[in-house]
Amino acid sequence: MVRRRVALALAVALVSLSAAVLAQETATERDAGRGVLEKIDVLERSLDVPNIVSRLTGPNDSRDRVVARAKELMDKELLTMADDIATHPEIGFEEKRTVQKLTDYLKQHDFDVQIGVAGLPTAFVAKYKRSSGAPTLGVILEYDALRGTRGPFHGDQHSAQGPVGMAAAIAVAEGLSQTQTPGSVVVYGTPGEEIMPPNAKTVMHQAHVFDGADIIVRSHSMSTTSRPRAGFGSCCRNTVGARYTFAGAPAILSAGWNGRNALEAVIHFFENVDSVRSSIRPEALIQGVIVEGGTTPGVVPDRTVADFSIRYPDEVYLQQVVEFVDNAAKAAALSTGTKVKIDHDGKELDGVSVATLNELAFAYLKKFGATNVLPAPGHPEGFEETGSVSRDIPGASIAAQSSTAPHHTYEMDADNLTNVGHRGFTIDAETMAAILFDFATHADYRGAVKKEFDGVKSLFGEYQSALKKAYQTPVVPDPK
Repeated sequence: MVRRRVALALAVALVSLSAAVLAQETATERDAGRGVLEKIDVLERSLDVPNIVSRLTGPNDSRDRVVARAKELMDKELLTMADDIATHPEIGFEEKRTVQKLTDYLKQHDFDVQIGVAGLPTAFVAKYKRSSGAPTLGVILEYDALRGTRGPFHGDQHSAQGPVGMAAAIAVAEGLSQTQTPGSVVVYGTPGEEIMPPNAKTVMHQAHVFDGADIIVRSHSMSTTSRPRAGFGSCCRNTVGARYTFAGAPAILSAGWNGRNALEAVIHFFENVDSVRSSIRPEALIQGVIVEGGTTPGVVPDRTVADFSIRYPDEVYLQQVVEFVDNAAKAAALSTGTKVKIDHDGKELDGVSVATLNELAFAYLKKFGATNVLPAPGHPEGFEETGSVSRDIPGASIAAQSSTAPHHTYEMDADNLTNVGHRGFTIDAETMAAILFDFATHADYRGAVKKEFDGVKSLFGEYQSALKKAYQTPVVPDPK
């Protein structure tokens, strides 16, 4: 018996260690945060998430009626709407036609709609009229298209996220109302997910638009069916969006010494960034484009602008990477006699990920027939890209396979209109409806979600402190 207990204890320890090792993207994150990650594992075991999932996904006629209603809405009306939006793409903060279609549909299904929230013309909030009380169930809709060289296109399938979210929200709202179950349903229309500035969700969060939500769900395109593990992280690395504006002085090209060339400055800026890449950890991604480069070759350009996306798996070392890029811009300006204005105009940072929501979602995705299933959870990530909302409110991003192509491709755009897209979108709607129903009708489940979310969030500061100790900046002496 003693030998068996020792073996069992060793097995549990190895599982915990394995989970900690797989939790973060880089060796530095894993090593520095090992103690924190092991605390998260202890929390997860105390919750017994597999038992929660097994219990909630069992037979439940009321839940099944809500799920069936979501599927009915998709099949009869909302897949057609998704196709229409896919073929009429609108870029971020210009999604006027799409917002009109989404909000008109919500009004037809007894939602009060407020457009232009948080000072964003294409952001909106819609609240179901015939449900009230706690908990408040939130659904995020995204709808902006990518900017492509061929014009706008829905290569991330945001064309379907609005219809999917509406199907789930309407089905749950009607179900709660019909059974007189307490609960409020709120839909958040969030524009411009694919570009910054600004981070629309951060702006909306700072304006208190999401205040009061007990849970928020959304869907997103994927070429696999997957879910993240519990902890903190980001879908696409921690990111700072930065704009570098160079100012020079104009002159006729034949007497260029009378001016100061802002185009030369921005070219040197890119060269400077390349020159320091060897001094930056290899997991960093630094990508830039010149969005203004002058107007005519006959005049020395006096204004140029470059937009950069600066990324790293955690926000602690990201600060060092941003400093390298900023200094590269300052050096370029100094060497060319120009001036540079630096604006850090957007951030996407780690959010909190909880297994109580993600594992339940994953179980429903499989139950409803999702394809290309990845059995192991991926690294932790917040349910929305900014990390601001997902640090304060628990939620889940629902991800059934809806394409056979990678993100941001014309092939993924084409899948919007095919069976793989339609099937994935419908499964997403069914899964979102099931999760929201369970959250609204099981107080003990809400308690487990809150306990996990609060527990993981409380460890985030300790994790960042550990990373700050790990990332030592070299001491460079004064030259002699």
